[in-house]
Amino acid sequence: MSYNENKIAVITGASNPKDIGTAICKKLATQGSNIFFTHWNSNEDWIKNFQQEIIRMGVLCEQINIDLTDASAAVTILDTVTKTLGTPSILVNNAAHSTRDGYMLLDAKTLDDHYAVNMRSTFLLCVEFARLLKGADLNSGRIINMTSGQDLGPMAEELSYAATKGAISAFTRSLAQELATLGITVNAVNPGPTDSTWMNDDIRDHLLPKFPMGRIGTPEDVARVIAFLASEEAGWITGQIIHSEGGFMRG
Repeated sequence: MSYNENKIAVITGASNPKDIGTAICKKLATQGSNIFFTHWNSNEDWIKNFQQEIIRMGVLCEQINIDLTDASAAVTILDTVTKTLGTPSILVNNAAHSTRDGYMLLDAKTLDDHYAVNMRSTFLLCVEFARLLKGADLNSGRIINMTSGQDLGPMAEELSYAATKGAISAFTRSLAQELATLGITVNAVNPGPTDSTWMNDDIRDHLLPKFPMGRIGTPEDVARVIAFLASEEAGWITGQIIHSEGGFMRG
């Protein structure tokens, strides 16, 4: 039997073939998890084809187009997955909002836009998920959040992003203690710079020398770490921030 066979996994932010969320969906599906993913402003044909690709792996797959800045998004997502697939036991908060700012550009709207997706939607999905599992009397679950290494070094001109993603680390550690008695583990993953939708050739040329392994991280690298944390084998790991960066050198 595969690690996660017949479990239901919720993954936010699978909107593009190169997304980390897309790679996570595929990886968990190969391990037997039924998949529910969220997306926003995506190509409808690609979404339909991707959903069918997951189904061809032998699992169920449902999806929802939803704006995570909506304060009710967490409830809507979990209500929908419960009605279409059942009670989920894996939650991966992958979706993120990121724009460049810096001290000359930072304003209230920029902060609010980052807060709504990176903090509020993540935090509310975590607690709604935990309440759902408690109500269903399940004795195990996995919450995996995504960070970006804010505690390892500065992120100049990304003040809103660094602050809001950094808050996820603090939230993860505290929530992990609360949910341990329910058998729900809560961890976060920092994948380092990953060659997904935001990279271009100039960025790749700049970053490549900073990777001693000779390549930049891929969405599939991230997905493997997520899949392990979602597995039964990771049941004794909680409250941790996993830095899986391939030796990335800052500075």
